[in-house]
Amino acid sequence: MLYLFPIITVFIWAGNAIINKMASTVIDPGAISFYRWLVAFIVLTPFLIVPTWKNRKVILPYLSKLMFLAMLGMVLNQSLGYYAGLSTTALNLSLITSLVPLIGLFLSIPLLNQKLTLYAVFGAVISFVGLIIMLSHGDVKGLFSQGMNHGDVLVLLGTVAYALYVVLIKRWRMPISNWQSVYVQVCCALVMLLPLFSMSEQVHLNQHTVPLILYAGLLASIIAPWCWMMGIEHLGADKAAIFMNLMPAVTAVFASVILDEQLTFFHYVGMAMIIGGVILAQRSKSTRPVMAKVPQK
Repeated sequence: MLYLFPIITVFIWAGNAIINKMASTVIDPGAISFYRWLVAFIVLTPFLIVPTWKNRKVILPYLSKLMFLAMLGMVLNQSLGYYAGLSTTALNLSLITSLVPLIGLFLSIPLLNQKLTLYAVFGAVISFVGLIIMLSHGDVKGLFSQGMNHGDVLVLLGTVAYALYVVLIKRWRMPISNWQSVYVQVCCALVMLLPLFSMSEQVHLNQHTVPLILYAGLLASIIAPWCWMMGIEHLGADKAAIFMNLMPAVTAVFASVILDEQLTFFHYVGMAMIIGGVILAQRSKSTRPVMAKVPQK
């Protein structure tokens, strides 16, 4: 029964890749980015505004760090994902995002003094080759001559930003509860996203946009992180982190059924190599899972 917590998280976050793609045709990326965290702010405020205010003397010295985390995880990562949805597939969004643990491992070397292992090197090579095969559809020469798809580049940049977000949370170890940290970051993100929202054209709420915003704001931003933290609490970080490797496969099923995205042989090969590389890189006993304590995605 306890395994339902990480499983629910994976299904919600996999579905969020579908939301990113669906949103690209009905609402501007800047608008849904803002609305998403506005919904989270409205829901969290009754529960967190009082304890957060009471804890303000502890929070204030870390405000600059929380603002930087908000920029990485809630502004850059999320906004780039929505912009990427304009020109890439939901499956590509999920597969590239699944590289977060691997990128995080390499960022942990200078930032957390973590040692580089052979598992990490081999895992990185396998995942990178798998990514190239998937993005090129087997035509590697063509990929290097024509360049990556614009949307794939954006989601890769967002993935790097999120990996850095995760590593910095571990490095800074602020004496603030997870939810108070998230709440302050949400407030900062709303301020940062306001200019982007003001420049957006498709901002109207209607029967097409409201369900997408509610999914992103409630399920992906609140319910999934809560389930994830419950999974870590009851199962441990190592066991919970393993479930994240299922996300691309779940997204592939959702994308083929909901969006009618066609999965090719190269998608399957790339998916297997990316997931296999990430699992291999995490095998070292000296390596802690990068996704162990991530409050939001």
